[in-house]
Order: sequence, then C-alpha cells, then structure tokens
Amino acid sequence: MELAFLNPLYEHPGSWASAYVDLSRHDEGTDHRRHLTAEAVSRQLRDQGADESTCRAVYDAVEGLRHSTEPYGRAVFARNGEVALQVPLTQPPPDGLVHWGTLPHVTPLLDLAGEDPVSLVAYIDRTGADLELRSAVLQEEAGHVTGSRQWPMHRSKASDWSERHFQLKVENTWENNAREIAAALADCQAETGADLLILCGGERERRSVRERLPEPLQDRAVETSHGIGSRLLPREVEDIRAAHVRERILAEVDRYRAARVPDEERRAAAVEGVPQLIEAAREHRLAELLIRPDAPDTHREVWISEDPAQLAARRTELKNLGEQQSWRARADDALVRAAAVTDAPVLSLTPVLDETGDEVPAGGLGALLRWR
Repeated sequence: MELAFLNPLYEHPGSWASAYVDLSRHDEGTDHRRHLTAEAVSRQLRDQGADESTCRAVYDAVEGLRHSTEPYGRAVFARNGEVALQVPLTQPPPDGLVHWGTLPHVTPLLDLAGEDPVSLVAYIDRTGADLELRSAVLQEEAGHVTGSRQWPMHRSKASDWSERHFQLKVENTWENNAREIAAALADCQAETGADLLILCGGERERRSVRERLPEPLQDRAVETSHGIGSRLLPREVEDIRAAHVRERILAEVDRYRAARVPDEERRAAAVEGVPQLIEAAREHRLAELLIRPDAPDTHREVWISEDPAQLAARRTELKNLGEQQSWRARADDALVRAAAVTDAPVLSLTPVLDETGDEVPAGGLGALLRWR
C-alpha cells in the first residue's frame, strides 16, 4: 500500500485521535445507530485522555455521516480540535476501533482500506468488447470497442476451396478484432491506472486478446469463462481480486525470505525485529515494510521525535542523537510513519496468514532494504 496520502498526518507533532466507523448497515435504524456511534466514539476518546475540542471534532465528523451511503466505513483522524483526514474504507471495521496516542493509529488502514486493486473488466465477443471498471466501492462503464464487421463472424464447416478461403477471412477478422480490443484495453489501463485486467468471454477470444496485450499487462491479466452478454457479480469480482492480492503478497513474501539470506559478507537485504528496523529507518533504508497486524512487535513501545526517521527503543538513545523532545509510540505506527515519509510502501500479510503463519516476519515486523 502506497501511503503518500497520509503525509498530512505527519506534518505536525502532538496527540492524535483515530476512529474507524462502520457504515455498512443500511436500514430504518441507521440514523439513530450512527448517532449512538458518534457518542460512543467521542466518549472512548475522552476516556483515553483526548482533549474536549478534539472529541467534539470527531463527534461532529461521525455525526455528519448519519446519512452516508458508503458501503463499508470511514476512518477519521483529528488533532487540536480539527479533523485532518478522512479515509473511505473498503471493509467494515470492527467495533470500538478508537485510539488516542502520540501518532495517528494508521496500521488498521492496511487491511481496511488497502489492497483494493481497481479492475478493468472486458466482456469480449467476436465483434468487440464492453469495458467496465470495478473495485470494492466502484462499478462504472468504461467504454465499448467495436471491431471490424467486414466479414461474416461465423465459421463454415464446409471443406472446399472457397469455404476454406472464407474461413481464412473470418480468422483474419477475429485477429484484427483481438488486436483492436487489446489496444483499447492498454489505452484504458494507462488512463485509469487499473491494477488488474479481467478478460471475460469464450476461451479462444480471451486468449487472442491476452496474447496481443503489451507484455507487462499480460502479467496483470486473468481470464474467466463467465458467459458473454452478462456481467460479473460483485462476489465474483471480489474473489478474482482477492486471489490477485494473495498472489502478489506471496510473491513479496518469497522475495523477503530470499533477501534475509546473508551474502558472503554476512549482509542481508532484509531485516526483522524492532531494533533492526529502527536502525534501518534511521538510515532511510526501508524499501518496503511488511506487517502482521496485532503480532507481538506491533504493540511494542518505542520512542519517537518530530523527525520521523529518528526513533529509538530507549529514550536515552534519542538524547544521544541530539533530539531534545521525545514521546512514546506504538512500534507499528512509528515505523509506518518512517516508511510513509520516505515513500516506502507498507504491506499487510493478513490475506496470506493461513499460508505463512507466524514465521514471516518474526515478531510481525520486517522490511526489505534499499541497500544491504
């Protein structure tokens, strides 16, 4: 997950309120239930020591969502009586996910708002394709590709010379149409930034289009034999997208495992554990941070300063580095801040926990490094 959008949260030091609000239920009791949620969130913040003006700002923000039609929820971050950022979620959050602390508690975003690949779906037949964009919160038409109709599109089974010549013309038309559809998909992907291409239709048509995609897009394409003329159901798209996310995360886990192996000089290109990660963050060596949310190391206490790169396991370490002010913080939030301000992506391993278990990374926090 790219976290540049979180940088406004790291421009000012001080305590932060973080609240994750469930908006997934829509019925006759929604207004009253969300009003109670606003009261409960502000009460939890107050009990954790939040100042009254920030409690009021969060209350007003949550109360303002009473009539929202969002399908999942919203994360709200506030300080000094002002809401600094709101983030739509792609999954409903658990109840009571409210935090008051030195840093905004952004780690839950990795699972609740991250790994939501935008999918470009192509419903392909022999004459063209309908395109649409799909994500957890999006479904919209993206255009139509009309291929050549110069030749009839149904193949003959006759075997004389004229019929074979006719079949060749039909084959040529199929190939031209596949080429046009592939070009349109490539243009649409470049314009929308879609992460995944889903090709629907007959096996031959899907294969012909995929083979004509630019090579980088072939790796992003998946095929499904969904019937022509109908649309993929939300659950079908979700399953395809989830499989794509799992494959991508498992590939990163494999890369991380390989990077942990030291070279001849006993230097590794990956580290794990809070002390090693702190050292890498200070040196701006974090290339990608891997997190198992709620693992033991994520809750560890570290010390931070105003400079996101200056963090330490002990307060005295920061004093030795010349930092005059320091505060306690959760290890996961401190390391996510260090990664975000240096443009290092952060990856949650939640979707693949059944396949990786507690082995990677040890303690729940690890990183690939920019250099050994």
